[in-house]
Amino acid sequence: MNIILFGPPGAGKGTQAKYLVKKLNAFQISTGEILREEIKKNTEIGKKISYNINDGKFVSDEIVNNLIKDIVFDIKKKDRLIFDGYPRSLTQAKNLNQLLDETKQKIDFIFFLNVNKETILNRIRKRKVLENRSDDDSDTIIKRYDTYMETTKPVLDYYSKNQNFKEIDGSLEIDEITRKIDTFINV
Repeated sequence: MNIILFGPPGAGKGTQAKYLVKKLNAFQISTGEILREEIKKNTEIGKKISYNINDGKFVSDEIVNNLIKDIVFDIKKKDRLIFDGYPRSLTQAKNLNQLLDETKQKIDFIFFLNVNKETILNRIRKRKVLENRSDDDSDTIIKRYDTYMETTKPVLDYYSKNQNFKEIDGSLEIDEITRKIDTFINV
C-alpha cells in the first residue's frame, strides 16, 4: 500500500507516517528528513537546501524529485511507501505519477490533514522545545505555512478529484486522526 500524507508544516504528517510505517510494515518517505540529512552532510545540495529552508522557501522540485527517485525505484520498498510531505507542487505530483507508472505502482490513499495557522503555531512552539529543530521558529513557520498553502493548492485540487482522497481535520488529537485514517485503510 502506498499513501500520501498532506498538510502544512506541523500538521502531524510525521506522527501519522510513523504510525502507518509500523502498522503496514512500510517505509516513511519524509522529504523533510531527507533534506535535513543533506544539510547535515554539508553537501553543496545541503547548503542550497539550508538557505531555502531558513528563508522560508521550498527546495526546488528538481532537487527533491532526484532525491525521491532512488527511493521509489528501490524494489524492497515497492508498494510500501508512506509519503510524508511529498509531493508539494504540481510538478512533483506529476513526477511521482511518472515514477509510480514506471515501477508499476499506484497511490492507494491520499490523506490531507487540514489545520489552521494558529493550531500550527501552537504545535510548532511545543515541537521546538521537544525536538530543538532549527527550522521551528515562528517567523519561518508562518512563511512556510503561507508558502505551503499557496504552493500546494494546485496539488490538492489535482488529487482531490480522486476517490482515494480523504480530508481529515488535522486539529484533532493524534489518536483521533489515527482512528480516522484506520477507518479508511482497514488493514
